Amino acid sequence: MINFEGFSLSQNLKNSLARMNFIEPTPIQISSIPLALEGRDILGSAQTGTGKTAAFSIPLIEMLTRAKQGSALVLTPTRELANQVIAVIIQLLGKNNPIKAACLIGGESMHKQLGQLKSRPRIIVGTPGRINDHLDRKSLKLSDTGFLVLDETDRMLDMGFGIQIDRILKHLPAKKQTLMFSATIPEEIVRMSSKYLKNPERVSIGATNVPSIKIKQEVIHIKQEQKYQELIKQLQQRTGSILVFVKTKHNSKNLAAKLCKEKFKADALHGNLRQSKRTTVMSAFRNKKFTILVATDIAARGLDVPHIEHVINYDLPQVAEDYIHRTGRTARAGAEGSSLSFITSSDREKWNAIERLLDPTKNKENFSKGRTGSGGFQRDYKNKKRGGGRERNRGGRSSFGGSRSSEGFRGNKPAERSRENKPTDRFRGNKYTEAFKPKNIEGFKEHKPIEGGEKDYRRKSDREKPKFFSKKSKDFKDRNFNAGNRKKYKNRESFN
Repeated sequence: MINFEGFSLSQNLKNSLARMNFIEPTPIQISSIPLALEGRDILGSAQTGTGKTAAFSIPLIEMLTRAKQGSALVLTPTRELANQVIAVIIQLLGKNNPIKAACLIGGESMHKQLGQLKSRPRIIVGTPGRINDHLDRKSLKLSDTGFLVLDETDRMLDMGFGIQIDRILKHLPAKKQTLMFSATIPEEIVRMSSKYLKNPERVSIGATNVPSIKIKQEVIHIKQEQKYQELIKQLQQRTGSILVFVKTKHNSKNLAAKLCKEKFKADALHGNLRQSKRTTVMSAFRNKKFTILVATDIAARGLDVPHIEHVINYDLPQVAEDYIHRTGRTARAGAEGSSLSFITSSDREKWNAIERLLDPTKNKENFSKGRTGSGGFQRDYKNKKRGGGRERNRGGRSSFGGSRSSEGFRGNKPAERSRENKPTDRFRGNKYTEAFKPKNIEGFKEHKPIEGGEKDYRRKSDREKPKFFSKKSKDFKDRNFNAGNRKKYKNRESFN
C-alpha cells in the first residue's frame, strides 16, 4: 500500500489528507489504521516523528463519520501536545464538517471552554486534570464516548496521572474502543494495557529504545563551570532552529536571558509560564521569530516543529527514556538532525544508564568502574520516583541545614536544642538543659528551676542570667557584651 486510497476512507477525509500533503502513510499508520477501522484495541509504539498522531486521528474521524452518533476522547500528558493534536484533528475534519472538536486543558479560561462544550463537540482533546475538573462540574458527559485514545501513555504515568485516568474511565461506557500510543513500551505500560484494553493488537514499528538513524549524536565531556562558554561556542557554529534542554524551570528562564544578552534570539518554555505565554512562545518558535528555545522536559514529548535541526542536552534528563524523546524533537518526518549532550563528572551514572538503554547488550559491570558523583537513576512508575541524587559539585550543603561536628559548637558540647529554643539559647542554660557555668558566679542570685514546666513568674531581674561559654575569646565576649549588659552586670570580669 503506497497511499491512503486503500483504507476506504470517506471522501471528505481524503480531501483533507490531500490538502495536508499526506500522500504516503508511514509504517505505524499502515499497521494501525486498518486495525482501528475494524474496531480493534491497539497498543502501539514507534519512534518519535513517525506519524503516531495521524495514526489514531484518521480512524477516529472516520469512525465518527460512519457512526453519526457517539464521541471520542483523546488524553495527552501536556498542554502543548493537546494543542498540537487538536490542530491536526481540525485540519483533518476540514471546513463545513458537522463534527466539532474541543480542547480542554489547564491554564485556559473555564468560561471559554464551557462555551466550546455548549456546541456539543464529538471530539474532546485534553489533559487529565482539566477533564476531571469538567466532570466534577458536570459540564462534560462521557456516557456516549465509544472511542478513547491515550497518547504518550508512559509520560502520563510518569507525571502521576494514573489515578486521574482511572477516575475518567469510570465515566466512560464499558463497551468502547481504546488505543494506547507511546514512543516506549515499558513493563508498566504492558500491565496497564491488560487493565484498559481488550485483546489488543500489538503494533510496534522499529526499535523504540534508540533514536532515529538520521540523528547525528555527539557527546562532550566537560566541567560544570565550563558548560555555558561551550554552549556559546556550539551555538555560534550551528545554524537553524535549536532546542536546548535544561533540568529546571529556573535554569530555563536564566539561560534564555543570558543568551539574549549575548545577542542570540532565544526564549524559554517551562511549566511556570501562563498558558497564554506558552502558546505565544511556541507560535513564535514555529514561525521562526527566534531560533533558540530553552526548555524543560515539557517540550520533550510529542512536540512537532519540523524545522528543529539541533537538540542540545545542556543538562542530562532525569529519566533515561527521556533522552529518546528529547532527541526525537529533531529529524522529524524523515529529515536529518543532530543531538549534542554535555556530560560532567556528576552525570556519569546518568549517561551510563542512557547507554544501557540504547544498547542493552552491554555488560553492566563495564559501567560500574570509576563512578563518581550522585547515583544513577531508574524509572519507577509505581512509586512515581526518579532516582539520581543531587550534584555535589554545585556548591551548597547536601541537605538542609548542613551537618556539624559531633563535638558541637566551637568544640564545646552544645545544649540540647528544641523547636522552642531560640538560636541564642546556645549561649545560655535553661530549665531543660545543663549549660556550662562561668568560672566565677559570684553576684548571681541562684534559683532552682521550676518543676513541671510551669511558667516562670519571677521578675526578669531575678531570673537566671545568661552564662557565656568559658572557652570563648575575649574579643568574642566584648563583641557580644552590649550596653544593656554593662548596666546590669557590675562585675564584668566575672565572665573572664
